[in-house]
Amino acid sequence: MTTPLLRMNHIVKSFDGIRALDDVSISLESGQVLSICGENGSGKSTLMKVLSGVWPHGSYEGDIFFEDTLIKAHKVKDTEQHGIVIIHQELALVKEMTVQENLFLGNELGPKYALNDEAMYHKSLELLKQVNLNIRPDTPIKELGVGQQQLVEIAKALNKNVKLLILDEPTSSLTEAEIKFLLGIVKGLRKQGIACIYISHKLDEVLALSDFVTVIRDGRQIATKEATHLTQNDIIAMMVGRELEELFPRENHDIGEEILKVSNAFAIQPGSSRPQVDNVSFNLHRGEILGVAGLVGAGRTELMQCLYGSYEGQSSIDIELAGKKITVPNAISAISNGIAMVPEDRKRHGIIPIMSVGKNITLSVLKKYCALWGQIDELSENEEIKEYIEKLRVKTASPELAIKSLSGGNQQKAIIAKCLLAKPKILILDEPTRGIDVGAKYEIYKLMYELVKQGVSIIMVSSELPEVIGISDRVLVMHEGRLKGQFNYQGLTQEIIMNCAIKEDAVHV
Repeated sequence: MTTPLLRMNHIVKSFDGIRALDDVSISLESGQVLSICGENGSGKSTLMKVLSGVWPHGSYEGDIFFEDTLIKAHKVKDTEQHGIVIIHQELALVKEMTVQENLFLGNELGPKYALNDEAMYHKSLELLKQVNLNIRPDTPIKELGVGQQQLVEIAKALNKNVKLLILDEPTSSLTEAEIKFLLGIVKGLRKQGIACIYISHKLDEVLALSDFVTVIRDGRQIATKEATHLTQNDIIAMMVGRELEELFPRENHDIGEEILKVSNAFAIQPGSSRPQVDNVSFNLHRGEILGVAGLVGAGRTELMQCLYGSYEGQSSIDIELAGKKITVPNAISAISNGIAMVPEDRKRHGIIPIMSVGKNITLSVLKKYCALWGQIDELSENEEIKEYIEKLRVKTASPELAIKSLSGGNQQKAIIAKCLLAKPKILILDEPTRGIDVGAKYEIYKLMYELVKQGVSIIMVSSELPEVIGISDRVLVMHEGRLKGQFNYQGLTQEIIMNCAIKEDAVHV
């Protein structure tokens, strides 16, 4: 019988007496792909931090064997020397450095006083060829797209003689074409005998790529099964502990009068010749969920930023809210007019990572709690923090915990709570379920329907077409900054949306 490449036996990891991992065991052989699935906060990332040396030996219970050798790592460098390399969802590349400099960062060739640039250049060409990336090694990282940066990370792993590659949500920010290309690269690595642990909420990818699937729920290992014996519904049921008969829980709700009218929206970056938003007009009704679809770069996010007053380039827009013309020069003005927004990039624009969960939730409405002499009425503030944490089921050990410690799905819920505290008439959700699990998605969808039943109007930008069709009442489709189509959800298919989003001459308004 072949000895597994990796064995993690009976891993237990606790934080402040609470078990984040409770007797988890996994194994895989060279050239195998093991996917680990679970809701946000289930323990997936904690398990990978144990494996990769982020959590050092002695801070957890259980044993890790790699190539039949007991691993006692005290830092990431220790596991990398064994050939275990992790690529996090937030890429660890230095944007101001070149591709070559990133590939050899910490592993430079030659003595420190006389680095062998020529050898590193030729080795970089070999590594880039292995991941089918046709770029020069002296290209700055900041000039590459996210998909290309992912491939540079894989090339960097290959330069460390990787034997086990851990990919944490590698496709959450990629286009369909980039996803297909990346999965092809992983399959190619498997043929070279490189094993892979794959973490993703995209279950179609999991089933297409994996040999085995392990499901973790609340820190406990629910099952490990062959991927060929599983369906997406099987995985979902194990992840959430219940059957989700419909991923998109469409609920009946009344749609009222026109609440918002946007006309002549325009946005362009300095030095650019093509507008990112080009003369777009649309309307929104009270209690309506309006989906906005289109390919990456179509101008969806930029259009929402114009409406919210947060676009950083040159822009202009005419807005009528409840029949009254308003101007929205900034986000503060938007909030005061009843417009709130959950941004696409929650790490950059949605949270202040080092601040507590509670303080992030009340950040947009601090004036509400100002008592005499400018002091904060902390009693009222804490009561509402507790109320909204419970209402949105934000999983946190304490409201005082830094929000960066929460899972992506729970960070997203906290951002939505922050928006809801502002009592918006219009709520903009830009990629509201990106990188979060099916259970958290379901809760967000249910919340959206609760809000529209209360008369809130929602604009949802999403790259996931099943989500757009499954949740929206009406869908706008954008292409290269222009509005190319408007559709009612009934009878709408992914093919119809893609045909409109891709073809220059397709206009359906």
